Amino acid sequence: MDRRARTTPACSMPLDYRPLARDEGAFQQPLTADEIRAVIRRVFGAGCQVMSAVELGTGMYNSTYRVEIVGTEAVVLRVAPAPERQFRSERELMRNEHASIPWLSVIAPLMPRVIAADWSHEVIGRDYMLQSLLEGVPAPERLSAYPRETWGGYFRQLGEITAAVHRVRGPHFGPVAGPGHARWSQAVLASLEDIAADIEGVGLDPADLRKVAAIAADHRAVLDEVTQPRLLTGDLWTVNVMLSQTAPVPTISGVLDFDRTWFGDPAADWTIRMATAKDDERRAFWDGYGVPNRVSAGAVLRSRIYEARHLGALRLERFRLGHRDAVARSYEEMAAVLSALA
Repeated sequence: MDRRARTTPACSMPLDYRPLARDEGAFQQPLTADEIRAVIRRVFGAGCQVMSAVELGTGMYNSTYRVEIVGTEAVVLRVAPAPERQFRSERELMRNEHASIPWLSVIAPLMPRVIAADWSHEVIGRDYMLQSLLEGVPAPERLSAYPRETWGGYFRQLGEITAAVHRVRGPHFGPVAGPGHARWSQAVLASLEDIAADIEGVGLDPADLRKVAAIAADHRAVLDEVTQPRLLTGDLWTVNVMLSQTAPVPTISGVLDFDRTWFGDPAADWTIRMATAKDDERRAFWDGYGVPNRVSAGAVLRSRIYEARHLGALRLERFRLGHRDAVARSYEEMAAVLSALA
């Protein structure tokens, strides 16, 4: 059965289809209106009536739509990039998120419910998930409406959520869906190598990240002082948070997009990196999280290796988004980390 036949709409109701305007070569590629109908028909049945599909612009990796269907509540359709467009270090992230759901039960009341997931590529040739629509307003849009003196409460809540996730023990080191590693050093080195290979694959110089990987390899014993895999959020921060629309102070009503979860050292989590990035209202994060032990020589060395990994991933993201000046800055930022590691 060819793709055109698979995506022929089954119902005649006009679809209010609103994709975002993107450059032809943009990383995020939209679905057609017929493809959206086909996905919804696959999940809800051939007689479904799709009223609208509005692309949401909050994410920078998957393509995300708010879809309204006759006779049921609105749903969120998230569509992964086509396999050939995925970096080696970002392979099958949606499948990793789906594998993470049983491990994230500690924050289940805050997460969207998965209605269906399809890795078969029989409908559109890409992985996709349908999820329930979270109530609230994206934190980047809502937080600034509150007086700045109330922001500490928001960061305290974020600290509590992160601490709850970090208390979950995992069976291996590395991505939740695998590949798993017996030692933390193996997971870190594998991640650094994947990111370096991706950087090289897009025509950028990976030499600085490979120098970090060599240093990390020389200090395997320090990395392997981390012996208990803990669940890491991957990239939880304000962009992945929903706030109540009516609460008098910033109140987290939902969290989403856990596609980069992995098991490892909580200090390696993006959330911890962001919590320490500035000395402002986010200090309250630690009131909710607790104060981590970051004073030992081993902890300091590990934190620098983690920062290099974050910078490598950021370099790829900046390249993907076409932010060439930011890509250039990543080399200066990495040079500072290498200097500290020397």
